[in-house]
Amino acid sequence: MEGYMTDRDIRAWIGRSETAEDVLRPQPARFMQATLDRAPTLAEGDALPPLWHWLYFLEARPMGELGRDGHPRKGGFLPPVTLPRRMWAGGRLEFHAPLLLGAAVRKRSTIKAIEEKDGRSGRLCFVTVLHEIFAGETLALSEEHDIVYREDPAPDAPAPKTVPAPAGAAVSEEIAPGPVMLYRYSALTFNGHRIHYDVDYARTVEGYDGLVFHGPLTATLLVDLAARSMGRAPRRFAFRGLAPIAGAAPFRIEGRREGETMALWARRADGATAMTADAVF
Repeated sequence: MEGYMTDRDIRAWIGRSETAEDVLRPQPARFMQATLDRAPTLAEGDALPPLWHWLYFLEARPMGELGRDGHPRKGGFLPPVTLPRRMWAGGRLEFHAPLLLGAAVRKRSTIKAIEEKDGRSGRLCFVTVLHEIFAGETLALSEEHDIVYREDPAPDAPAPKTVPAPAGAAVSEEIAPGPVMLYRYSALTFNGHRIHYDVDYARTVEGYDGLVFHGPLTATLLVDLAARSMGRAPRRFAFRGLAPIAGAAPFRIEGRREGETMALWARRADGATAMTADAVF
C-alpha cells in the first residue's frame, strides 16, 4: 500500500547507524542566549544548557536534494517513507555527564524502531532514532528522538481534537512567538522546514493557522523553566508534542514540582495542551 514500508524495508533500516563529529563552539550557544533575550555570556568551559546540543552536528544538503518542505529528501540514513509531512513528535533524554563548550564531541545515531499506524487523521509512520553523544570516550547524553510522518490534511478534514491544559501550575511564563524568533532558531539549527518561515506554505499545503513554533524550541523552553525552578539541570527529560502552536498568539510554559520531578506543559492561547514533559532531578 502506498505510504507504507514493507517488512523487508523495515528490516533494512532498523539498526542503521551513522556517526558525526563536531566541536561545541561557544558562538552558537551565545546566539541562542540572545534568541531567548538573554545576555550572551557563555564561554569555553561552561556547561552547555540542556537540549542546546541541537545547535550542533548540523547537516547541509545541496538544494537539489531537498524535498518540497525544505527538509532533505527521505532515504539514506532515514527510511524512505512516502508520507509527505514530517514532524518532531517527542523524545526522551538522559544526561550522563556535562557537555562543556569548547569540547570535541562525537554523535552516533541509530535507527531504533519503525512503527506504522492508522490514526484519526490518516496513516502515520513513527521512526525512533537513538542519538548518543560522546566527549572523548565518555557517554555524555543519550536521546531517543521520535519522528512522525503523516498524510496531507484533507480540505474538508475537521479540526483535530485537543486536550485541555492541566490546572494547578506553580510556575507559568508567557512566550510571545514571532517571525524573528522562529527565523533565528531555524538558522541556529539549520532547519529548512518551510512551516517555520513560509506562511503561505504552512497554511495552504500543510493546513496550519500560520507559522509553526518549533517543537524542539518548545521543549527547550520547558526544560529551561524546570532547570531555573529547581536551580540545577535535570538528570532525565522526556517530552511529547500533542498539538501544534501556530500563528502569532502568545502561549504559556507551565509546570509544578512533584518531589524530585517537575511536570511541565505548554498551554496554547485557546487553552489546549501543545506539549507535555517531565524533568527528573
